[in-house]
Amino acid sequence: MVNRNLLRQVDLPENEVQQQLQEAFYQEDSGNDLNHWLPIEEQEFEVNKIVKGRVLNIVGDDVVVDIGYKSEGVIKLEEWYDEGVDKVVPPQPGEEIQVLLDAVEDESGAIVLSYRKAKRQKEWELIIEKHKEGDVVSGAVTRKIKGGLLVNIGVNVFLPASQVDIRRPPDIGDYIGKTIECKILKIDEARRNIVVSRRKLIEDQREEMKKKLLSEIEPGQTRKGVVKNIAEFGAFVDLGGIDGLLHITDMSWGRVSNPHEVVHIDQQLEVYIISVDKEKEKIALGLKQKSPSPWANVEAKYPISSRHTGEVVNVMSYGAFVKLEPGIEGLVHISEMSWTKRINHPSELVSIGDQIEVQVLNINKEKQEISLGMKQVQPNPWDKVAERYLTNYGAFIEIEEGIDGLLHVSDMSWVRKVSHPSEVVAKGDKVTCVVLNVDQERKRVALGLKQMASDPWEGDIPGRYHPGDLKKGKVTKLTNFGVFVELEPGLEGLLHISELADHKIESPEEVVKVGDEIEVKILRVEPKDRKIGLSRKNLYGGPEEGTEETSEEGLEGGQKPPRELRGGTGSGGGQLFSMPETSKENE
Repeated sequence: MVNRNLLRQVDLPENEVQQQLQEAFYQEDSGNDLNHWLPIEEQEFEVNKIVKGRVLNIVGDDVVVDIGYKSEGVIKLEEWYDEGVDKVVPPQPGEEIQVLLDAVEDESGAIVLSYRKAKRQKEWELIIEKHKEGDVVSGAVTRKIKGGLLVNIGVNVFLPASQVDIRRPPDIGDYIGKTIECKILKIDEARRNIVVSRRKLIEDQREEMKKKLLSEIEPGQTRKGVVKNIAEFGAFVDLGGIDGLLHITDMSWGRVSNPHEVVHIDQQLEVYIISVDKEKEKIALGLKQKSPSPWANVEAKYPISSRHTGEVVNVMSYGAFVKLEPGIEGLVHISEMSWTKRINHPSELVSIGDQIEVQVLNINKEKQEISLGMKQVQPNPWDKVAERYLTNYGAFIEIEEGIDGLLHVSDMSWVRKVSHPSEVVAKGDKVTCVVLNVDQERKRVALGLKQMASDPWEGDIPGRYHPGDLKKGKVTKLTNFGVFVELEPGLEGLLHISELADHKIESPEEVVKVGDEIEVKILRVEPKDRKIGLSRKNLYGGPEEGTEETSEEGLEGGQKPPRELRGGTGSGGGQLFSMPETSKENE
């Protein structure tokens, strides 16, 4: 081994010594210079210490290295793997390198060296020299390991999953390959590991930004932000130091079923500041407030009773919501869907997406509510009920679908004079009748209501009312020829004007009025004509003979012309049948 101290004792300048040695040992064909012949400067050989060495040769997958020890060391070529280029970059023969002395002698008596360990140790020492706990460092995320990520800041450091961000991301693997900034939380020199936190760095930065933002922000402003999280009820938008809530109801004037329909993670937005609570550090944000409300002129655009076409956007048990335009929806209540159908659920008539015509029934601008109707755009069948089902001469009764029968006014009551069928029945009433006659050719059916009971004029009324009896009754009607008095429910008698008082009377109003309770005397009972004659003259005397009773029309008695039964669904005209007086007598 060459003793360099001996060379220094030669009385020649250093540069001349080097020149002479170069000339002596240099061989043109060998391509070797002086360094090839001179051994490495003497150094101490301690285990786990870094020493200098020179690459002598590369044999297969082994690199032969001379560190100036009595024997050379061998290092695997794979230790020169470069992650940056993802391949092995072999050293050159004669290249000086630093290696770690793992062992002075192994089982075979050779020294054990490591290029990789020496490199890592030098990197570690450099990091420790430059940084301390609390410092901000930058590095690339290299890979995902159990519990977190590895970040290369010169050496690989550990970034726990909980420290990746303020809100833990769904997959921390998305950060692989990205360069990030972190804050050093802990340095363990003994174990040579470092723990860093990106979350801590962000929180510290946001705290400063939050103080600045809260001192400046006011309701009515517009601010830019980034969507950081989305929930069922809305989205959280980072305004720079503090998050504001963009509620789902403030995203659009129209219907929003899910916030994802409007926003997405990391989307940049310009939002309207609705309110600010600086003490609780809460900020309410809006998107729809940046444009005019469609409800501003709703009454002018959709006046009451106007008709419009809209889209069914939601169906509930109590009705359907119809969109008239974006931001304007009205409710068609289940009771406003049909004039006649009994609807158990609105889905029987409408489905989401249907285009329907509606009529505006009412508007509550303050509550932003519009009441709509579907049945109002159709003719109201009730407007023609009286015309179709109740005529002056009777009522049509549906026996079964498609078959109607006529209940004539004369067949409604044995004792009551029915002027109009509405006095006895109403549309929708369920009644039990007797079929009096069926004309199949003309498709007509005659019905009777009074025939459901026996005729009281055949025995009951004559048996209870006798000439000369005194009865009390209520005045129900005044005519120019007399007064009708109700003796019992459904039974009336005629008190002729000539029988109202012992003196002559020009008008019944001179003596009685409708609703008066009066006492009368039975003059006569006529079962054949179904009449009872009354009098107030000589109340406490006997019956007056020879009194001539005038008919209701003020005419003398006589037979009524036979009545004509009309109606039915057939095409034929004329009366259905005649009811001669003889048949009346036989009833």
